[in-house]
Amino acid sequence: MSEVAQLLLDWYALHARSLPWRSEQPDPYQVWVSEIMLQQTRVETVIPYFERWLELFPHLPALAQADEQTVLRAWEGLGYYSRARNLHRAAQIVVSEYGGQLPQDAAELAKLPGIGRYTAGAIASIAFGKDEPALDGNLRRVAARVFDMPLPARSPQGERRLEELLRAHMPSGQAGRYNQALMDLGAMVCTPRDPACQTCPLRTVCAACRLGLQSQRPVLPKRPPVPHYLVTAAVIRRGGRVLLTRRPVKGLMAGLWEFPGGKLEPEETLAECLQREIREELGAAIRVGSQ
Repeated sequence: MSEVAQLLLDWYALHARSLPWRSEQPDPYQVWVSEIMLQQTRVETVIPYFERWLELFPHLPALAQADEQTVLRAWEGLGYYSRARNLHRAAQIVVSEYGGQLPQDAAELAKLPGIGRYTAGAIASIAFGKDEPALDGNLRRVAARVFDMPLPARSPQGERRLEELLRAHMPSGQAGRYNQALMDLGAMVCTPRDPACQTCPLRTVCAACRLGLQSQRPVLPKRPPVPHYLVTAAVIRRGGRVLLTRRPVKGLMAGLWEFPGGKLEPEETLAECLQREIREELGAAIRVGSQ
């Protein structure tokens, strides 16, 4: 076992996070659900959703049998709703084509909706003990610093190099613990800003730490600015009922229910925007009042 792996696993044995989807005998379904929920979402946010999800869909067949609206309601608040749709569709495929059992091979897992290379590696290693890397943001950051990799971490060349480095130090048969240790180290110690290098178990073997380049690794492209929109929505009542519309099946928040309305156009007031949107969506004229 390499020094990097030994130091990492020794640290993990003492400092591993206690998470509801982790156990000595991991449940592949729970590992899969947790990994999908954790995409672009913090662990603290995911935990209550994960626990509620298991109450509603305790196993893979239960998820496959549920209707889409029930699945989306269970996901409500987590965002990126295509993840929920892909989970639901993948569960149906697993039941119909794989006898209700998740495939163990990473390449086969990656054929399912919503499972990319990282998620396939995470499920294969954690749930099935396969020697596969799981290159998420935490692993990219830790590996780019430990091995001082100057390539952009999210470029095809950078990802290939990081995978090579992680595989070179991966202890055979312990990839699940190795990957989870890297995840926890990245979340708790080797953070994006102000990493706690003095308490890091890998400080003696970290090239970026030795060279003082922690803040420059990983190399990442500049993010485009986040778009900002002003929108209006109408609460239209008739008797005891309220009018809702369903969003298109593709695009932002696809298929979800909402109050009718839309984005503010240049030179419009909010009231004018709302009147235009209702006219365009419903062919109706409204008067905008105050509550």
